Amino acid sequence: MSKPLKLDESVFELVTRHPEVVEIMVELGFRDIAKPGMLQTAGRFMTLSKGMKLKKIELETVRLAFQQHGFEIIE
Repeated sequence: MSKPLKLDESVFELVTRHPEVVEIMVELGFRDIAKPGMLQTAGRFMTLSKGMKLKKIELETVRLAFQQHGFEIIE
């Protein structure tokens, strides 16, 4: 059974529900999320969708990475 993730949900909420999201995001290039305090500050208003636009990462790349870890991206 896949675990749903919404693109417009804050990263803080995603990580609170599924802590393994941090590791997947770091692998995708969101290295700043692993810095101390970043999740509690920027992570509260940053969404996966906004992060993809900032880092210029395609949705399909993100979708495949999360699918490999049992997640389903919901737009």
